Formats: sequence, C-alpha cells, structure tokens
Amino acid sequence: MLVNTFIANLTTSFLWQCVVFWMYLETRNVMVTAILGGAYMLGFALAGVPLGSWIDRTRKRTVMLIAQGVTLLFFGIGAAIYFLTPTQTLLTIGSAPFILFVLALLAGGIMESARGITLSTVVTLLVPPSERDRANGLVGMVNGLSFMVTAVVAGLAIGQLGMTTSLVIAVALTFASFAHMLTVKIPEPEIVHADGAPKPVDFAGAWRAIREVPALIWLIIFSTFNNLVGGVYMALLDPYGLTLVSVEVWGILFGVLGMGFLAGGAAIGRWGLGSRPLRAFLLANIAMWVIGGLFAIRESIVLLSVGIFCYMALIPFVEAAEQTVLQRVVPYPKQGRVFGFAQSVEVAAAPVSSFLIGPIAHYGLIPYMNSAEGRATWGWLLGEGDARGIALVFLLSSVVGLVITVGALASRPYRVLADAYAESPPPNPNDA
Repeated sequence: MLVNTFIANLTTSFLWQCVVFWMYLETRNVMVTAILGGAYMLGFALAGVPLGSWIDRTRKRTVMLIAQGVTLLFFGIGAAIYFLTPTQTLLTIGSAPFILFVLALLAGGIMESARGITLSTVVTLLVPPSERDRANGLVGMVNGLSFMVTAVVAGLAIGQLGMTTSLVIAVALTFASFAHMLTVKIPEPEIVHADGAPKPVDFAGAWRAIREVPALIWLIIFSTFNNLVGGVYMALLDPYGLTLVSVEVWGILFGVLGMGFLAGGAAIGRWGLGSRPLRAFLLANIAMWVIGGLFAIRESIVLLSVGIFCYMALIPFVEAAEQTVLQRVVPYPKQGRVFGFAQSVEVAAAPVSSFLIGPIAHYGLIPYMNSAEGRATWGWLLGEGDARGIALVFLLSSVVGLVITVGALASRPYRVLADAYAESPPPNPNDA
C-alpha cells in the first residue's frame, strides 16, 4: 500500500507542480499560481465528504482501483487538450482551453486524493492501536519522499525537457500505479453498518460522528484556521523561490529540502508521538509559524533553505497527530466520512487566502515594498531585495497563525478533547 501510494502521490504532485512551474515561467504572473493553487485546494474541499461517504460504503481495495482508473482517464483528457490547443491560447487565463485543461488535471488529482483518505482508514484496519502513531509517521515519510522526488524531477523536467515530455511521463506513471494496484490485496472484513449504509453524500452522518466526540469539531476548526493563514505559502512560495534561483535549481533544492519530511516521518516511526498527540500537534504548529515568519526575513537562499527544511520536518508531526486522534476517537465504520469531512472543511480555507493573496501581493504589497516608502518603513526588518513584498506577506501571516495556535493551546476545547482521547477505547474494525 505504501509503495503504491508513493507512486500515485508522486505522479499527481509531479504533474501539478510541472503545470505551476510552466505557467508561471511562461506568464510571470503571480495570479496564475494563486489561481492554480486555490483551484486545487477548492476541489479537494468540495470532494472530501462525497469521497469519504463512498469509502465507508466500499471495500478499500476497490476504492483504490476505481480512484486510480478515473485519475488515469482525466489525465488522458488533459493531455488531449494540451496537444490540441495552441500554447498561447492554453496560457490565457479564463479561456475555455485553460479552464478545461486545469479542470481535467484537477479532477484527476481529486480522485487520487480518495486514496489518501482511504489510507488513513487502512491504518486503522491493519495496524494495532499502540502502533498507529508510528504507522502514521511512516505514511507521512512516504508522502514526504514523493514530495521530495517530485520537486527535483518537476524542476528538471520543465527546465530541460519541457511540458510536453512531463505530461507524457505523468500519464505513464499513472498507468503504472493502476497496474500495480491490481496486484495488491487488502484483507478486510465484511462492511457492516449498525446505523445503515451511509448515503452517497453523507454530510449528516459525518457531522453526527464528529459531534459524538466532545470538542472534536474544534480540532477541525483549528486546522481550518491554520490552512486559511497557510494558504499564502501555497500561493507565494514558488514565486519567491524562483526570484532567487533558476527553475532547475529551485526544483532540485526543494526536493533536497523535502528530506525534512523524511526526517520528521522517520522520527515519528521510531519514537511515536507520546501519550498526548494533541499537545504534540499544537506545539509543532507553534514551531512552524515561528519558522515561517523568519525564513524570508532576509533575501537569502540559505536562510530560506534552512527554514523550509525545518518547516517540512514538522509537517509529519502535525498530520500524524491529527490522524492518530481521529483514528482513536472515531468508530472505524465512520472514519471515511469523518476524514473526508475534515479534509473538506480544512482545505476549504486555503483557496480563500490563496485567491485573495495573489491579487493583493501582485498589485499591492509587492509594488509597495519596491517603493521608497515601503523600503523605508520595513527595510530595517526585512532587508533589501526584489521579493520583499512576498516576505512581508509571509511575516504577517505567520504572526496571525502563531497567535491563533497559542490561544488554542490555552483553550478549554483543547483540554476537553485531550481528555476524550485519553478515555476513548481504540476502535475495532470488526465492529459495526
């Protein structure tokens, strides 16, 4: 399962990263990256609950196969649009080919995301409760490995091979992942639901499952706020890096820094998260906001690199901690819907900030920081350089995220949910 997940994640993230690099380098428009990033996260938000309901109704291997097959279909459609459309037309924001191309790749990526939700439930199915935090760490490590390889290969592919070859590679890897999944077996008991099979889009069932756990909704709300603020990184990190180095160097560097994912995931796999995963979740977030506020405070590729590595090393702690809490407090037959609901609500925030920050940065903060007034006001803190407007956005968003996280650590819902986790028996996949 982990091997197949690596192949699938690598393919989807590789193709999307190639498109982002290609379109930004062709247009030099920050709004393009904001639109692409926002559309990607918005699609995930809309699909979370329907996919989660489907996962709870269906055997997990079947979900994996169907999801990968549909992804292959949509990537093929995207490739057809690319080859049949003049490049200039395809790169025109708002044109029909641009919209159809992005939607086809987006649909393929969304279907691949069903595999991620499924994998979280498979950990509950196959791994003993005492080992699930470590298993979640290994999942994070594999995700980090695919991210690392993607960044290296995408930058080199666009810089040296071009978008055409990159698209062909992505379709071929998608087919390879589908073929490999045919050989994977997942032992799974018969799917039985004490409260009846979930509806195809079961928002009510997901909401009931969340409300049954004291303060669980606050964990999801907190993650939503985090993603709202963190959406600025999604929109602006690539443009910032590409102002400092070439696309080839940025791709290789980002891939090497992705070893932070491996380091964090390996640490969890070795030592776990301890008996208080919720506390680990919040402390890791505090550290991430501090790092995010500092890694662009000077226009230095060294400072940016060190900050990104540390930031990425903490991401597996955040993801594994949230998954470990949900796997403990939510009954197994309802986990697909809850994981899907959490994905929908949490990632819905990122497109909002991504869509907003693109125009704000492009038309407001970047010109302001390039002006004499902006340099005089913020130069003492942010230094000099061409990307100080983006640095200002990073700093302000990190301050907001840090305040929210410190407040959450001191809140009553945190203490209530921590107690609920400590008192909950591990869910049994064989139970209805």
